[in-house]
Amino acid sequence: MKQEDIEKLVAAIRDLQCKTAKDIEDARVRFLGKKGEITALFDEFRTLDKDGKREFGRVLNDLKQAAIAKIEELKSNTLDIAAASVAQSEDLTMPGDRMELGSRHPVSIVRQEIVDIFRKFGYDVAEGPELEDDYHVFEALNFPPNHPARDMQDTFFVSAGHPNPLLLRTHTSSVQVRTMEKMTPPIRVICPGRVFRNEAISARAHCIFHQVEGLYIDEGVTFADLKQAILLFAREMFGADSQIRMRPSYFPFTEPSAEVDVSCNICKGKGCNICKGTGWLEILGCGMVDPNVLEASGIDSKKYSGFAFGMGIERIAMLKWQVNDLRHYFENDLRFLREFSTAVEV
Repeated sequence: MKQEDIEKLVAAIRDLQCKTAKDIEDARVRFLGKKGEITALFDEFRTLDKDGKREFGRVLNDLKQAAIAKIEELKSNTLDIAAASVAQSEDLTMPGDRMELGSRHPVSIVRQEIVDIFRKFGYDVAEGPELEDDYHVFEALNFPPNHPARDMQDTFFVSAGHPNPLLLRTHTSSVQVRTMEKMTPPIRVICPGRVFRNEAISARAHCIFHQVEGLYIDEGVTFADLKQAILLFAREMFGADSQIRMRPSYFPFTEPSAEVDVSCNICKGKGCNICKGTGWLEILGCGMVDPNVLEASGIDSKKYSGFAFGMGIERIAMLKWQVNDLRHYFENDLRFLREFSTAVEV
């Protein structure tokens, strides 16, 4: 091991210049790698006698530390140069990339429209649990156990074989029951929400859908009040020239009961493929609240009367935009959803 060899390495390390990260890595391998020049000197150092080790030991350690420090210095300088280059290449005056905004779902749009209409009429919004008990979904609404009317609503039961089993609610009428239990008349609420029925999925039916139901209870409420409320709603939703007709029907929780049709806003009552040539479109069911339902919730049916109505939000949306397949609302197809873009610009 010669002193002049060490001095040459010191000079080479001191004058080392690298422009790229690859050059720095090559220099590190050259000096400090397993077969590097400094590593080779350490291998030779092991063969020296005691006096030789004393003479060259500190010199070799200083040489190795100098090489490590030089490599780190070059890495730092290279990173600074790269960062400066990137900064110079960026034009901060250029506009940023426009972020594509989403849109509200058509069911959400229609739900909000319905809520806004009835709020103008003085209705409050009431909500309740989707996982309900049998009493609030059926018994309190005049559906006693084993009553054939329960066949109208195929049900997803969560716990069966219990005196009051749990189930996914089949209508938001259960929210009306809870509202009547907590409030004293006058009561004027609408109950929007998601409901579930064990039905085959098709273009006209789904096991999950959304409803808005309404309830008005006070002294002296009549069927005429119900008809006027539905007519006002239809004209707000479908146009000022809309007309309604009411057909007798049956619901266990209302008596008398009716189905409501609205004049087709596409053909103006003349007949088209949307209304199947009749000039009318079915939109909701309604009726006067059955006295048994009032009494079950602790309301005096001799003093108070009321009406209730319910509509499917998807059904209203299908009529509003002439959507021919209910399944579109649940498939998350962006092409379909973009047709209803109402996102607020920011």
